Amino acid sequence: MSISSVLSALYRYPVKSMRGQSLAASPVSPQGLPFDRNWMVADRAGNFVTGRTYPQLVTVGATPSDDGVTLSVAGRTDLFVPNTAFTLPLETKVWSDSFSAWQGATEADDWISSFVGTRLKFLWTGAATARRVKLDPAVPLSFADGFPLLLIGQASLDDLSAKVGRPLAMERFRPNLVVSGVEAFAEDGWKRIRIGGATFRIAKPCERCVFTTVDPATGSKSLDQEPLRTLARYRKTPEGVIFGQNVIADGAGGLARGLAISAAVLAVGAVLALGQKPLPRD
Repeated sequence: MSISSVLSALYRYPVKSMRGQSLAASPVSPQGLPFDRNWMVADRAGNFVTGRTYPQLVTVGATPSDDGVTLSVAGRTDLFVPNTAFTLPLETKVWSDSFSAWQGATEADDWISSFVGTRLKFLWTGAATARRVKLDPAVPLSFADGFPLLLIGQASLDDLSAKVGRPLAMERFRPNLVVSGVEAFAEDGWKRIRIGGATFRIAKPCERCVFTTVDPATGSKSLDQEPLRTLARYRKTPEGVIFGQNVIADGAGGLARGLAISAAVLAVGAVLALGQKPLPRD
């Protein structure tokens, strides 16, 4: 790995499928980054909904605090949703995971439902999430798809953009950690990684879906099905179309843009040969 390999970008997504925040620095723990996907939109039955179905969600901003989250979007009055509004437990579901979360923020339910055009609920994990990572039940998990963190190499995105024939925003793929100074798809062969003083283990590849076709700036899907169409041509495996790696922090630490990175490398293809089905990301 190059001596200039660094953490070049850091993102969190306070509400699942809504606009992310670029951070200069952040604490990190096995659960991931503070406030990352602590809130979620669900249907009336409590099942998660995302930008796959309602791509306009990606245009909604979410600014978290210890007391709640503020929702904002062009043309509407901002709404602060206090955590104290979530008074009722609800059995919810993200993919095949069923677990308890909190509902009851009726003003937020109305705000989001009016914006999207169908009746929806706004949920909170609670002060302490009840969910755990399936492959490691000791690790708490928010409303993220299956793992606390997603890592992508900047060179991997550059390679994909060149093949698609136009620049692609990194936010389209919703990573938490972006690495620069390594070759395209070097992250596919990593087993462990150190960023500054924090260490992480690579859990499994990230399977990509139609959500990657949503432009994060406009909330519209690309008519040519890019970049998923191109990814399917050269990043397809028996487990799915792969782009990025899900990771788990070994413990608490601190991250900041510009921190040096080092990695332990597996044999080429070893990560994809682990027999673990990847998960998408939103």
